[in-house]
Amino acid sequence: MGKGLFISKAVAVTCVVAAISAVATIIGLSVVYAKEKTKNEVTPPNTASPTSPTSPTSPTTPSTPKEPWQRYRLPDSLVPVWYNVTLWPRLEPNADGMYIFKGHSIVVFKCVKETDLIIIHSNKLNLTSFEGHQASWLEIPTQYLVVQLNSPLKAGSTYTLFTEFVGELADDLGGFYRSEYKEDGVIKVVATTQMQPTDARKAFPCFDEPAMKAVFYMTLIHPHGTVALSNAMNYGKFFSQCLVQYFTCGMFPSNTRFEPTEIMSTYLLAFVVCDFTFTTNTTNPHIRIWARRKAIEEGQGNYALEKTGPILTFFENYYKSPYPLNKSDQIALPDFSAGAMENWGLITYRETALLYNPGVSSNGDKEWVATVISHELAHMWFGNLVTTRWWNDLWLNEGFATYVSYLGANYVEPTWNMKDLIVLNEIIGVMAVDALASSHPLSSKEEDILKPEDISALFDSITYSKVWYNLGITNGLFCLQTYLEEFKYKNTVYTDLWRHLQVAVDESSIMLQHSVETIMNRWILQMGFPVVTINTKTGRITQNHFLLDPDSVVDTPSVYNYEWFVPITWIKTGGVEQQYWLLNKEATNTNMTLGANDWLVANVDMKGFYRVNYDPENWVRLLTKLSSKHQDIPVINRAQIIDDAFNLARAKLVDTTLALKTTKFLSKEVEYIPWETASRNLNYFFLMFDRSEVYGPMQAYLKKQVTPLFNYFKELTVNWTKIPEKHTDQYNQVNAISKACSTGVEGCEELTTGWFREWMNNPAKNNISANLKYAVYCSAIAAGGVDEWDFAWSMYKNTTIASEADKLMSALSCTKQPWLLNRYLEYCLDPKKIRKQDATSTIVSIARNSIGQPLAWDFVRAKWDHLFNDYGGGSISFGGLINGVTQRFSSEFEYKQLLQFKEDNAGQLGSAAPSLEQALERTKANMNWVAKNKDQVLKWFQSEASSPV
Repeated sequence: MGKGLFISKAVAVTCVVAAISAVATIIGLSVVYAKEKTKNEVTPPNTASPTSPTSPTSPTTPSTPKEPWQRYRLPDSLVPVWYNVTLWPRLEPNADGMYIFKGHSIVVFKCVKETDLIIIHSNKLNLTSFEGHQASWLEIPTQYLVVQLNSPLKAGSTYTLFTEFVGELADDLGGFYRSEYKEDGVIKVVATTQMQPTDARKAFPCFDEPAMKAVFYMTLIHPHGTVALSNAMNYGKFFSQCLVQYFTCGMFPSNTRFEPTEIMSTYLLAFVVCDFTFTTNTTNPHIRIWARRKAIEEGQGNYALEKTGPILTFFENYYKSPYPLNKSDQIALPDFSAGAMENWGLITYRETALLYNPGVSSNGDKEWVATVISHELAHMWFGNLVTTRWWNDLWLNEGFATYVSYLGANYVEPTWNMKDLIVLNEIIGVMAVDALASSHPLSSKEEDILKPEDISALFDSITYSKVWYNLGITNGLFCLQTYLEEFKYKNTVYTDLWRHLQVAVDESSIMLQHSVETIMNRWILQMGFPVVTINTKTGRITQNHFLLDPDSVVDTPSVYNYEWFVPITWIKTGGVEQQYWLLNKEATNTNMTLGANDWLVANVDMKGFYRVNYDPENWVRLLTKLSSKHQDIPVINRAQIIDDAFNLARAKLVDTTLALKTTKFLSKEVEYIPWETASRNLNYFFLMFDRSEVYGPMQAYLKKQVTPLFNYFKELTVNWTKIPEKHTDQYNQVNAISKACSTGVEGCEELTTGWFREWMNNPAKNNISANLKYAVYCSAIAAGGVDEWDFAWSMYKNTTIASEADKLMSALSCTKQPWLLNRYLEYCLDPKKIRKQDATSTIVSIARNSIGQPLAWDFVRAKWDHLFNDYGGGSISFGGLINGVTQRFSSEFEYKQLLQFKEDNAGQLGSAAPSLEQALERTKANMNWVAKNKDQVLKWFQSEASSPV
């Protein structure tokens, strides 16, 4: 029903605060709730689109949009000023078994260009228009509520739009959704949010684009005994008479009204209704860690609380800017699609990313908590205070937060050596993806990123991990203070940052060969990276676009012709680090020439985003040095030599046996980063050959290499009774046991199965070291049968510690029993057994098992419709699913299966489409590589496996 010139009491207060001078009410939309879930997406009755005046259904978006409501970007005629939103989530199902929420919203907006249209985002909300003075409808394809007015809005004037609506509080992990958990035998429901990138429109009608910043006044109606949280502090519980006009449901529950937020984007909104509690301290009571009551009582939030304050202090000093808000709430949710989300003032996390139990969680769990917290807190300034104008520059937010997350974690855990781990955790991984012809530039044109699935596809490793490492060109000089000051509460594009960086460089002693923008644009506006080839006999240096498959076709043009400005660093035998800028396709630097017995390593500590190849003589010298005294080469460069060699071999730039020779020194190596790098690269060989005759000799070789490492850690830990002191040694102990057990090193399987059997005999007491749990669980389940599997499953279902559940959930996929793996796959589609947030990662874990891979692929193909529609097919995780289940593909038959899958699901791939293209490219490259290398790889492993150590 219409509400002419209506302003509620609650809104009237905010009108004074906002000092709105000319507010005119346009429309009221009343609630119509459809019982059937499918009706949530149907155009309401008694409405008509101007393009189809006699039809109640929305028109199909044409291939070339003609009308404003058929375009995926909002018109530039209206901008929001503030919202007043009231939401009432129902934490119990209604008579139809559905969980719903009711709401009403007022948005005050300014007209900046005269228009007779109001276009605002709304998705899966039930609304109907009243009889009256305009036509309104829902445009389903573009997710708009459209209001066609009889007369135009005037430029410079301010107006109000009032809406009422009902939505489903579904378990789809997007928008305003439902999470469930069991505590003391009682199932409890949480109403929570995940708005990024395009799901705020599922909670209430809004201008759902990052540049459409506004102030938000939130009110949550919730059951007595529950707590309500949002971005801002709350005013307290209250009873507002004006609510009676919208919610005539008898007795009122609690109502919590929040202070106005800062000016912010819709995707950063968050609100939660739950039965949680929090931990805090007297030093800073506005820092609170929220979680399930049992988790807080067990102290699982203490580590996060201990580190949050120091990390915030670190970033205040780093940015030279105070924390922008008056509180910092962080909450661990039982169901959450991402790792965490940087909602301003109310950061939401998976439980594994925020909670830590010293007696049960591993050092890896602890590192994950520290780095994720650091990542999200970094966003409080970079991303929230200053926000990218559009999603094409998402890398500005996420890439920067990834980079500085290691700085923040390093500050609070200085003994972990986090600045080295960034190379292993981020750079090496993203290079594998960026070396594909189906990669993408960091920054795209705005018009190329329009649909929600286009936006979701950008949330990949390239966006998160690639470019900020290259800002080493300024030796860590960011000078972000002036940048944050100029653009706070505003939106920005990447060139704004280059401008501020240039000022910082100009005021310093740093000498660059070109401007910051000229250098950095080559790294963000074209995909990929170079391989730099150094001839140490002549000093000649060349660069070429590095492609993992040199036969692949690069269809994406580049105005820079795939050339970069490359800061090359190097060390010679016993020398100091030197640097040279490679500014052209090739150059000569005689400082890189070598004497007869010297060696050279370039890209010192992998400070640059490029691979290095050498003349054959230098490769031989490096291999000799690794074999004789590998410590003379820096530890990161030992890892780099391995990683570069294996990838250069896949690109046909060096022989595959040269790459394999870089692993021979591992029998003497005890450092984690080289071992982990070698393991990941050798894993490719296992993926390609673990179903062939190469597998046996390959296992024998790896067994020979890992046996000394196994014995080293056995001695270091006094027969496995102590925990190594060094952070990376704790990681490498896990490598030693997992590799030793998988290759049959004497005593390893007996060790792990014995520990596991002790636990089975006394389930209440698990003596397995927290760091070793996954390795032990996986080994014992692989060696065992249904008894071991069922025991682990029962422990998974009963644990209240998320990190322990994660380890068990992954280890369950290690079984060698096909029927157990098939049963486990079916569990993935039952949210009561495997949470929706974990379904795709569990399928991928099963696919890593050589027995489980074909089962997982068949399962994904058979269940794709269900997975896509009920498990968030447009979400970020589905790219990982496609990549995960196709990693082993290396035959013509499998390539054709992929093509058929693409054809069968052409209209239902969403954000997984780019990953499918990558899988096709990777499969073709694998086919060529196996055909070329299988025989020589078999002979090499046979020879090395039988030779003395």
